[in-house]
Amino acid sequence: TASFAVAAVGAYWSLMGQHTRHAGICLRAGVITGLASSLLVAFPTGDGQGKLVTKHQPVTLAAMEGLFESGPFAELAVIGQPNIAARKLENPVVVPGVLSFLAYGTFGSTVYGLNDFPTGKWPHNVELLYYSYHIMVGLGTLFILVMGASAVLLRRDRLARTRPMLWVLMLAFPFPYIATTAGWWTAEMGRQPWIIHGLMRTANAHSQLVNPGDVVFTTLGFAGLYLLLGMLFVVQVLKEIDRGPAASH
Repeated sequence: TASFAVAAVGAYWSLMGQHTRHAGICLRAGVITGLASSLLVAFPTGDGQGKLVTKHQPVTLAAMEGLFESGPFAELAVIGQPNIAARKLENPVVVPGVLSFLAYGTFGSTVYGLNDFPTGKWPHNVELLYYSYHIMVGLGTLFILVMGASAVLLRRDRLARTRPMLWVLMLAFPFPYIATTAGWWTAEMGRQPWIIHGLMRTANAHSQLVNPGDVVFTTLGFAGLYLLLGMLFVVQVLKEIDRGPAASH
């Protein structure tokens, strides 16, 4: 996330023709760190997390992938719309066998679908889980492509002069925050209906001493406070970027 922000600042200064030396430093640091981070998030971090979910929460894996039927050579759904009532993934674009390989390391391995589990053990909102997961993974893939292309141009000493890629880098900085939020949604929705997997359900974990009004009041208070702090932070950061490195010292 930080690497995209740094690269975006460098891209902005390059497009504006300002602070050329510092712009080059930001571009180089942001692109190199961003490419390395994006690759590491995919492998081994993401790959390892996926295998843990496969082992310990197979129903969550099925929901994230929109997989209803069990079987070997399971397809990886690039996109589609889960239809819970019909228990199928509509309008899918799939890659045969890839889900089995990612989950178990072999294309012929059996991946269990949602139909093999009682609906009481399904995540509460399969559609939201499916879409949040695919937003996270889709954006992560785009991050690798964007930073990979930027790294090639950087290697050829052409990045600072390639305005279309500078625009992409500058406009891309909010998307890691979106991907992070989608990943958080995936984790929180994916663990439902359990707060302690297999031991305690979320419905049984709330305190009987806290009434709904207190929860609403506290939530709104924290939301308002963080919104105010966030707005002040963005305004201050934009001022510093516009002021530039020389004027800030």
